[in-house]
Amino acid sequence: MTLPIQTAQKTLANIHSSVSSERALRRMPKLNASAAEDKRTEIARYFTNTFDTYTQLFDCLVDDAGFYQKPIFLRHPLIFYFGHTATFFINKLLLANLINDRIDPHMESVFAVGVDEMSWDDLSEESYQWPTVNEVKNYRAAVRARVVQLIESLPLSLPINWQSPWWPIVMGIEHERIHLETSTVLIRQHELSKVQKLPQWPICPDTGLAPANKLITVAAGTVKIGKDVDDAYYGWDNEYGHHQAEIAEFKASQYLVSNQEFLEFVEDGGYEKPQFWSEEGNAWRQFTQAKHPTFWRWHNGWRLRLMTEEIDMAWDWPAEVNYLEAKAFCEWKAQQTGLNIRMPTEDEWYQLCAEAGVEELNNKAANANLHLDHYASSCPVNRFQHGQWFDVVGNVWQWTETPIYPFDNFNVHPLYDDFTTPTFDGKHNIIKGGSWISAGNEARLSARYAFRRHFFQHAGFRYVAADGEVTAPHAYYESDQLLSEYAEFHFGDTWYGVENFPKALADIALNALKDKPKAKALDLGCACGRASFELAREFEQVEGIDFSANFTRLATQMAQQGKVRYARAEEGDLVSYHTRTLENLGLADTASRVAFYQGDACNLKPQYSGYDLVLAANLIDRLYQPRRFLQDIAERINDGGLLIIASPYTWLEAHTPKEEWIGGFKKDGENYSTLDGLKDHLASHFTLVGDAQKVPFVIRETQHKFQHTLSELTIWQRLPR
Repeated sequence: MTLPIQTAQKTLANIHSSVSSERALRRMPKLNASAAEDKRTEIARYFTNTFDTYTQLFDCLVDDAGFYQKPIFLRHPLIFYFGHTATFFINKLLLANLINDRIDPHMESVFAVGVDEMSWDDLSEESYQWPTVNEVKNYRAAVRARVVQLIESLPLSLPINWQSPWWPIVMGIEHERIHLETSTVLIRQHELSKVQKLPQWPICPDTGLAPANKLITVAAGTVKIGKDVDDAYYGWDNEYGHHQAEIAEFKASQYLVSNQEFLEFVEDGGYEKPQFWSEEGNAWRQFTQAKHPTFWRWHNGWRLRLMTEEIDMAWDWPAEVNYLEAKAFCEWKAQQTGLNIRMPTEDEWYQLCAEAGVEELNNKAANANLHLDHYASSCPVNRFQHGQWFDVVGNVWQWTETPIYPFDNFNVHPLYDDFTTPTFDGKHNIIKGGSWISAGNEARLSARYAFRRHFFQHAGFRYVAADGEVTAPHAYYESDQLLSEYAEFHFGDTWYGVENFPKALADIALNALKDKPKAKALDLGCACGRASFELAREFEQVEGIDFSANFTRLATQMAQQGKVRYARAEEGDLVSYHTRTLENLGLADTASRVAFYQGDACNLKPQYSGYDLVLAANLIDRLYQPRRFLQDIAERINDGGLLIIASPYTWLEAHTPKEEWIGGFKKDGENYSTLDGLKDHLASHFTLVGDAQKVPFVIRETQHKFQHTLSELTIWQRLPR
């Protein structure tokens, strides 16, 4: 069943009789129906169709130079995104124990993270040595073959759900479809000379004057949203759970705001009038010196930049703007009309869908500019009708007033714990409805994607007139049980006379260093970061790295804000609320010397080196390749520097394949401890300093349940090179 690259291109035209374009993307597979082998074939075709379409998208670049120039400052160059989606497959399949080996550790490190401009992202190009385009193409081909081989051989039973080994495969495909869309935006933001028109991506040929917009009443109703865990289609974590809201009557614009309608705002000096802009909007406007939408161009008349070309302004196509611009337009429109004009909330958008009779896509061509069924561009706002409205879904995404938040019973998937939680910050607003290229999960009504308000996507807006102010939902992640337990473990109370564990380790490390250099330290497996702050009492620079983005996010919050808040479990549903501060811990002056990053201890980026100390606390028995970690870490430590390893040696095959265990087994008929293994693995580069010691720690789960554990600590000094 091996599928060659050209197979995907051939099957593009054969999804169903109504969609004949070679650009067509296969419909999302249902995960709970049909015979297992038929589903295997369907998923294989879904994968190759998606993977190959994404690969071929980059043919829109004129030459290799375009891969290495950033389209915009806040994003990596396109070479990152070309490699990123392939490395995502390998990294997630390794994490799920579905494959045993990497294909290219360097690529799987440099292409791993860095998509949103979070404060913990490292977007300094000095830190990256990008591979060549041909190297990435060859890598993508190798990943394609590996995934197809896995699909052919992996046992399959239906349904495919969160616990299924097939879930990370579908996850990788849907992740690729997200980047198929976001990469078209980056190509659109690239210099025009760097891109080229291709026949596979034809734009809509129709433009004209826009219809006059008007407000149409949407009846009051009850909105119930949220997916059940046994839903038949793949979903991201934020879609699951339950939410219900009562929606009052409101009026929604019949059309998306067109370029022609938005022109009125531009010509009235809307970009120069701060009264229409929020505080955030004014800051963005002043920084960027924006005078009009980002894809508009003036060449003796208005023109419109598309993905690979410029055309005369398409006045009846939707205006594509960020949230801040859309909000300013609404404020201007409110002044013009005397009505309370704003964008809809997420709940109101669902009520509009119900009133308009919008349904999920089927195997017929979409009655919407969606899923690449029609064009590789926007189209007139009066082309696709839904009830009394147009473009309730499709054409461009629609900004909402709602910052993304978790539904009740929200949970993260263990293979991708940072898909949504980094956006629960009140700064990422939900977009709904999809665009001309939104496919797979993106095209489903349940999809919940969110972007920072200054970001550009293929996104526009419609406005509503409604009474009352919008109340933003409360988004919090500190109530996550594991995160709260570790926040308490790092920054909370001590129990049963046992000293705070991260602080105890830092004290041992600083005492062991004595008069040695203390320029730079690495806290590997830093979790919430307490040891990093403690080390920064004497170190000039401390870098904390953890595999979990949730942990590094909380550590970063503590560094930036000086405090963290969390709900501590007491009994059943009962919790107590706590605020911990660096000031109360005597660490307020350390924050400027620490930085936190997400990373894989078995595959660290090259720039993490030159350390006088590496602390690896309760880490080694949770690594999937601890032997590789031990081999690699020596090159990152300065001569005479210290490596401190602390671990309870709780070896479990769920975390570490047995052949990778450092100790805890019989060797040549004799007991072989982890300490024995550490001595053998580290002997060529380190010498053991002193004896191993037991360091106790207590983790509080509830007021009635505690874990008491002993961690064995050893200190190793780096031998001269």
